[in-house]
Amino acid sequence: MRGTIGQRGKIGDGEAKRADEKKRKERRSFTMLSCKCDLSVLLLMTVTLSTGSESAHPVVEVEYGGAAVLPCTERCSGVVSWTRFSKSSDILAECDQTSCRSVKEGYQMIHNQYLQGDFSLIITEADFSKREHYTADCDGKDKCDVQLQIEPVKKTFEKRPGESLQLNLHISDPVEVIYSSTDPAGPSSHQICTVNRRSVQLSREYSERASVSSALELRGVKESDSGVYTVRDTSTNEVICIYTVIVQGDSKAGGHEQKPSDPNSSPSPGWVVPMLVVVLGVVCVVSVGVIVVQWRKIKHLKESQNIDIPLTEMDKNRSPEEEKNLVQQNGEIQNLL
Repeated sequence: MRGTIGQRGKIGDGEAKRADEKKRKERRSFTMLSCKCDLSVLLLMTVTLSTGSESAHPVVEVEYGGAAVLPCTERCSGVVSWTRFSKSSDILAECDQTSCRSVKEGYQMIHNQYLQGDFSLIITEADFSKREHYTADCDGKDKCDVQLQIEPVKKTFEKRPGESLQLNLHISDPVEVIYSSTDPAGPSSHQICTVNRRSVQLSREYSERASVSSALELRGVKESDSGVYTVRDTSTNEVICIYTVIVQGDSKAGGHEQKPSDPNSSPSPGWVVPMLVVVLGVVCVVSVGVIVVQWRKIKHLKESQNIDIPLTEMDKNRSPEEEKNLVQQNGEIQNLL
């Protein structure tokens, strides 16, 4: 009897352990499911916020020095004003029901557009100092937020060995200048300098022949200096300028070496040959006309002298004045002949 009771106790303890183990597994499954749900919700919120911020902050990119239009279409019956994100207290331009005014030079709004719900801001000349987020608000409430970006300045310089090269940095913000070689045998790329306001750090290779103010000046350029020079804003990682530099000797300098004709170049236009024929025909006609006129003049002079009469007979009846005219006419005939 006691053995039976002991066995039943052992069986009860085993069932209890199995029940506890089952509960622990259920708790772990629930915890994992809860974590997965929380992670899914977090990812969904992140995607939603990212999409919302992208749609709420359109980007306008224009060429350096070009005009930029920052779009904003909303409803507002009060005063609409534009400001820069970094200087929210400085109004650039504003409009109300009666008129618009430009508070800062280079920024303007159009009143007719304002009355139709178009609050776009026009920046007449965009440069790198105007890169920023701009905000339009109606009676103090934000309506639009637009980011302005400037396309990198791209230029090509052709230099001869020994000349100086100046590359404009265009901004006063911290920048670095990176050189990339176009020669496969040369180094791929390296930093020339960093500029942070008045602080300039030149690499050892360029310390003797380079200087920096608002531009990088490289003295005594060599053919090995040919390549691409990139000016990059180190605070935003934005490319400001891309300069392509070509350094060639006199024999290779642009335009001085006669290039062979390209066999693939297009032939001369079809009107060239007929035009040459017409010109040659006109020249021939003019030449024949001149010859005929000269021949007639010679004939007239000969007839006026009575050349068919023997000179001995004419000499008997000539006066001194006639002799003088005869000599003059003979001289003219000789000149014409």
